[in-house]
Amino acid sequence: MLAHLRFPVNRSRGRRYPEPPHPYRNPFQRDRDRIVHSRAFRRLEAKTQVFTPGISDHFRNRLTHTIEVAQIARTVANVLELDEDLTEALALAHDIGHPPFGHAGEFELNRQMERFGEKFDHNLHALRIVESFEQRYARFPGLNLTFEVREGIVKHSRDFGPGEAPELDAYLPGLKPPLEAQLIDLADEIAYNTADIDDAFEAEMLAAEEVAAGVPQYRAILDAVSTQFPGATRREQFQESLRQLIDLLVSGLIEGTVQQARKEGAGTPDEVRELPRRLASFTPETSETSRELKRFLHRQVYEAPALVEGRRESAAMIGQLFQLFLEKPALLPQPYRGQAGGPLHRVICDYIGGMTDTFFRRVYEHVTGRATTLPRP
Repeated sequence: MLAHLRFPVNRSRGRRYPEPPHPYRNPFQRDRDRIVHSRAFRRLEAKTQVFTPGISDHFRNRLTHTIEVAQIARTVANVLELDEDLTEALALAHDIGHPPFGHAGEFELNRQMERFGEKFDHNLHALRIVESFEQRYARFPGLNLTFEVREGIVKHSRDFGPGEAPELDAYLPGLKPPLEAQLIDLADEIAYNTADIDDAFEAEMLAAEEVAAGVPQYRAILDAVSTQFPGATRREQFQESLRQLIDLLVSGLIEGTVQQARKEGAGTPDEVRELPRRLASFTPETSETSRELKRFLHRQVYEAPALVEGRRESAAMIGQLFQLFLEKPALLPQPYRGQAGGPLHRVICDYIGGMTDTFFRRVYEHVTGRATTLPRP
């Protein structure tokens, strides 16, 4: 496979604040454990993935989604003979910067920050969390993660060039991240495409036949399952077909990455960084299936009136709370009210960005005196 492209842990650029080695855990294993034990990771349990609680107890939240991404990413890294510990650490950290209410919250916080010539990006917020906001150690701020994990947090889903993001100049702009980091975005894509179909089926927003009508490769899977298990219930046939769909996508990621690595002729982890395009990729057929799944989900699920209205309401409340804190900063809790040296809008953004859905509701209701109308867990 691709063992020659595995990032060697003994060549890590290390931590910002030097620490003695651990007797039985390597640096990437320690990073993984620090992420799991962080408050930001635990908060994922109360953050929306796509479907808000209330209709079902079985919908994914941001934490269960993260666990599914980590499982897929570890499997791919293991088969490709890459560093599984680095891959797992990055998968577990990939969403810790998400604000409340999923992408609706991110879009609204970004809209608010654009008023001040700035932006909100959940990957940049995740970097701020692990570098500064987590306070668990007496010797240094943040989690003091290795360079490669911090780099992967900001690069796993996009590349950036020199000068494009001054706050990221320390993270090798213009170079690709290690192959382990490149896997995360596509593992994430597999996880949310298949999970959102599963949750939408649970919510009775779609039937397996509707997915089959829009995604030819899934139609072939469903036809084979129906033939093989004619006596199974519709739910059982759906779950069996979904499992096979995940297998197809994961296999396509493994095969596509191997094909791309051979095509580019990368021989070392350093050469991976210098290539003009990323190596992690689906096969062409799998890539088309993933695109079809996305198109189907946008058409049949994400634009459903109930979900659109929920996003609108949550975004409106974030905007209201943001503006209220701007007008009355004394309403901020003391740790934030007392932050010196940072502009008020950034302090407010950091405060709201770190909230869970449930904590946001409590703060909103306390500060505004108005009850929220969004579904509760």
